[in-house]
Amino acid sequence: MVVLNRIYTKTGDAGTTALGSGERRPKNDLRIETYGTVDEANSAIGIARLATAADPALADLDAMLLRIQNDMFDLGADLCTPDRGEPLGYEPLRIIDAQVERLEADIDILNAELQPLRSFVLPAGTPAAANLHLARTIARRAERLLVGLIATPNEPVSAPALKYLNRLSDFLFVAARYANHKQGGDVLWVPGKYR
Repeated sequence: MVVLNRIYTKTGDAGTTALGSGERRPKNDLRIETYGTVDEANSAIGIARLATAADPALADLDAMLLRIQNDMFDLGADLCTPDRGEPLGYEPLRIIDAQVERLEADIDILNAELQPLRSFVLPAGTPAAANLHLARTIARRAERLLVGLIATPNEPVSAPALKYLNRLSDFLFVAARYANHKQGGDVLWVPGKYR
């Protein structure tokens, strides 16, 4: 159980923060940067939900986004506790394949209503769609950071965590298209239109 009765602790005043294992790392450490970017993507989804929660036509999408926001906290918890096989005194939270599979199922549900793409889409449209596109680009950045973390010696990352981030950006792309579909359609790229 999490208990936060004091928001400032002053333990980070020297530029370090604690992992779930208790190990202290610089705040610009790649692992910290990775799960911080996951948190940033989660916040962007929260902004998108201002529009999805207000639109009855997007109620199913909003419920999916709420589940994803919770999963993203799970992902942050997973990433902040590297699995080095050492006893921690507690069972660390990990992303599991079932969470990835649910994302895939949600993508399929939303995509079933969409026409196949014949052009790239601009990250625009309704407020929900535009913010979902923003969340997608942040999730892609988090994924790039995570790939770098995986390539770093002695920085273990679970396979489901990487899969989840990869599917998440796919989900957010389809979700943005779905939000636009419900209110007029995608904004398509027209190559060279303004030359």
